This record gives sequence, C-alpha cells and structure tokens, in this order.
Amino acid sequence: MIEILRDADRIARPWKNGGGVTREIAIWPPASDLEKFDWRVSIAEVREAGPFSRFGNIDRTLMLLKGRLMLTFAERAMELCPDSAPCTFPGDVSCFGAPVDGPVIDLNVMTRRGRAAARVWVVANDSHSVKGKAAILLSRGEIKVRSGELEFHLEPLDALQTGGPCELLVEGSALLIEIE
Repeated sequence: MIEILRDADRIARPWKNGGGVTREIAIWPPASDLEKFDWRVSIAEVREAGPFSRFGNIDRTLMLLKGRLMLTFAERAMELCPDSAPCTFPGDVSCFGAPVDGPVIDLNVMTRRGRAAARVWVVANDSHSVKGKAAILLSRGEIKVRSGELEFHLEPLDALQTGGPCELLVEGSALLIEIE
C-alpha cells in the first residue's frame, strides 16, 4: 500500500508546549494522540527561541528543511542547517532551540522506545529498497517516484507513505524515513 500525503492538506496545530506550530505528516497507530503514538513524523515552524516540548520514552530525530537552528542541550550545543546530518536525541532531555537569522522549518521524527525506531537520510536520483514496517518519503522539491508499475509526482514537502517493504525509484531529492 502506498499513500500520497499532500503538504496542502496538513493542518497547523500548536506545539505541546504552545511555543509554535506543527503539521503532522503521519502517525502510527492512525488517529493516535501525543501520549499514545508508536511513531510520528511532522514538520514544525520555529519562529522564536524557546525550549522544546519534552516527550517521555520518545527518541527524536530532527533535520532542517529551511534556515539555521542552534540546539542547546545540557552537555552540548550545535548549529543545524539543511545540509546537516540528522540530529537524534532523547525526547525527555532538556533542549533549547534558537533560530539563527530568521524562521526555521524542520522535520521531526519521533519514535516510542521499545515500539519503533527510525532512520532518516537524504536520497537523490536513485533506487531504494525499503525494508521497514513503514517508510515516509518527503520531497525536497518536485520529484517523481516509481514503485513497480505505479508512478507518483510530488510537489515540495509532499510525502509518500509505504505500508511495508517495497522498491522506490526516486527522481529528484527527498528525505527517506524508514521505520522499524
């Protein structure tokens, strides 16, 4: 099963801590809330500096889609940009985010420890064998994706969700989130 998740269909919702907005791409199980999901993929807009919401028993992976963000943890600080590697950290630790030179858009992948794990990486003009229980492919620009006889056209920030293992041929640049 493959489902297209259009950027234009996403609804902006306030963050758990009220400090910004997020647009959910996908969540498992479907219609879960923030306390019961196994995994969740979303895009957030960070306009102002502030603490990240804390999520007990959750691992987070963050990638920047636009802008630059300074992340500060108790033991380290780092600046992320769209070319940075994914930043993975426990959702139950203190984290402070500060946009650098303007608003930021980020991809946020959250998995509940013991129930799911995710791996995030950039794919471009290549074939990929998805082996996980699910995968989300988030377009970074206009792309074409083929899986077997099926062909899909995605606009920037549209996503494609698989319901299990499959082969994906990507023409263009995207972020691939594979969930186990």
